[in-house]
Amino acid sequence: MQAKPEQLPATLDECRRCELWRNATQPVGGQGARHAKLMLVGEQPGDQEDRAGKPFVGPAGELLDDALAAAGIDRRQVYITNAVKHFKWELRGKRRMHKTPAQKEVAACHYWLEAELQSVAPRVVVALGATALKSVLQSPAVALKDYLGQPVERDGRWIIATYHPAYALRVPGSEARAAARQAIIDALLAAERLL
Repeated sequence: MQAKPEQLPATLDECRRCELWRNATQPVGGQGARHAKLMLVGEQPGDQEDRAGKPFVGPAGELLDDALAAAGIDRRQVYITNAVKHFKWELRGKRRMHKTPAQKEVAACHYWLEAELQSVAPRVVVALGATALKSVLQSPAVALKDYLGQPVERDGRWIIATYHPAYALRVPGSEARAAARQAIIDALLAAERLL
């Protein structure tokens, strides 16, 4: 069965808008305050998120929790989701390793992100990484470096781009990791100021 982006499934479990559902354990929807003023959007669930069915519960989630705490933001007061709802991976040895979603997969999944944006109606969205930024802005041509820490207003809400927490965990060098972590904290502080 070939997936069709024009399908309008009622639930994530029914979604066949792209092929990622075939190899994922389950879809991972957003979680958090239903009418949060602040929404955080990542790229896609990781291995632990795929197994748990919740966003940002693995190592990147721990770093995000630390950054939220450093910015004085209670995770229970925000809504956290991903641009893509199924884990895209490839097997390396015995481990399922993250694989960046293709633009067509991001575009197919925007159906769900758009529904979350309408339902939650945040005033500020923090895009965690390039994939999230491209999805939030609906532009495959944007570059994260051009938007880092620079709030832009779109469709009546502020959007702030920063690094994905997974990047802050794996970028080579302790100074680069510390700088990426600080950039995430700074974006969260900027988001709080805009609220």
